[in-house]
Amino acid sequence: MTAQKVTDPTHPKASESPRKPWKKKTPVEVVLDQINRLRDSVTEKEEELKQARRQLQKLEEVKKILEAT
Repeated sequence: MTAQKVTDPTHPKASESPRKPWKKKTPVEVVLDQINRLRDSVTEKEEELKQARRQLQKLEEVKKILEAT
């Protein structure tokens, strides 16, 4: 015996699907999505780098003060 999936239209989950239907992307769309994701990633990493540089600058100033004493 094999299990068969029962599709009951009166079942609440049969009509409401929380997921969107899958749509096949063209190769151009795939590459454009990759470019956008990479651009977002680079922007995020640049912000992190700016913050790290600011923190380093502050710590360097503290180091100068401590070495002067």
